[in-house]
Amino acid sequence: MAHLKREAVEGLRGSTAIGHTRYSTVGVGDVQDVQPLVINYPYGIGVVHNGNLVNYQSVKDRLQTEMRRRCFTSSDSETILNWFADKLQGNSFVDIQKAVRSIFESLLGSYSVAGILGEAGLFAFRDPYGIRPLVLGSKKIDGKLAYMVASETIPLSFLGYKVERDVKPGELIFIDREARLHSLVLDGSREHRPCMFEWVYFAGAESELEGTPVYGTRLALGRNLAKLIRAKMDRGEIEADIVAPVPDTSRTAATALAEELRLPCREILIKNRYIKRTFILGSQEKREKAVDLKLNPVVSELKGKNIILVDDSIVRGTTSRKIVDLVKRAGAKKVYFVSTCPPIRFPCFYGIDFPNPDELIAAGRTEKEIASILGADGVVYQDIPGLLASLSETGGGRVKKPCMACLDGKYPTDVSESSRFAALRSSERLAVGEPGKGSR
Repeated sequence: MAHLKREAVEGLRGSTAIGHTRYSTVGVGDVQDVQPLVINYPYGIGVVHNGNLVNYQSVKDRLQTEMRRRCFTSSDSETILNWFADKLQGNSFVDIQKAVRSIFESLLGSYSVAGILGEAGLFAFRDPYGIRPLVLGSKKIDGKLAYMVASETIPLSFLGYKVERDVKPGELIFIDREARLHSLVLDGSREHRPCMFEWVYFAGAESELEGTPVYGTRLALGRNLAKLIRAKMDRGEIEADIVAPVPDTSRTAATALAEELRLPCREILIKNRYIKRTFILGSQEKREKAVDLKLNPVVSELKGKNIILVDDSIVRGTTSRKIVDLVKRAGAKKVYFVSTCPPIRFPCFYGIDFPNPDELIAAGRTEKEIASILGADGVVYQDIPGLLASLSETGGGRVKKPCMACLDGKYPTDVSESSRFAALRSSERLAVGEPGKGSR
């Protein structure tokens, strides 16, 4: 859709549609990898997918050797599409159930999928651990009930849909051509493990996932992080004049942190609205150029000040180091870099793009060592109890055991193929001029 002019989009006709804005966590980001991906047999199927398959390569191999199906893109969404198509024996809800059960049995990782099945209708399903989000909404159109599924609540609200509920882990949703909703949990045996990074960074602040508001969680993250900083201030390890967010995701937490510490919160970095999130850009060169253009310091507010600089997370440290340098060159006396997320010490294979542990600045390092690399006068991370408390306080305990594999190394799924996954991702980055080190 990104390549269609507005007039072409407005001229589209039909009662069912899917679209996608996933950034590339597999492949090289070529136009051929752009979703939806479609296949003509059987019935005509199109899918979009959020997440990552850990066993993507072995599934792709099986598709070719056992099922005589060849994938033409480097997207794991195409492997899901082909597996689904191969197992589909009809276009009824029962037939779709059988195909999706096979996916649950054989495909490992995180996947929230939406698709169109020929003239039958729209389907959606979520992996049995519910790692990536998926929500269901409805509204009346011309007197008839219409449904929509999305990866968070913002597009539902924007388009006037009432948020009905989260799609359950292991659940299949099917809306037939008569707009009748069918749903069934095909695999409810696994422990629900929604990704904590959705609340920390990914999801829009106005969204609500698993009954837990993102904005409220980020406020709680700021308050709980303030307790750790207050202890350091009482010991004389931090002397601060102001609190400042690294725009934009951390602004909510920075406000709450400043209130808790009874310090003024100031905008000392003004973001260029035309620069993308540096974390998700496709190569190191692109990310470093983006950081140079992304933020402009407000010298009058920071010169001569001791600053607590708040960011949502520190993944690889590239962006953080450049921001600390920027603020110090603009005249800050001291800079303490603090993260609302605990130290990320382990790779992620579920849709957050850091599958190589060698890229992670916190892997095997102390806060003092990290501060030295960043050029900061100190580094403070949220702790895991503070993260869990923030989710629990805001959502009334609905998120009982989020996926924190990147923090504690405890992965919900089998990750025995993770080294192959990481090697593939490294080779893809090299193909687009990515030297193997990332941003943020």
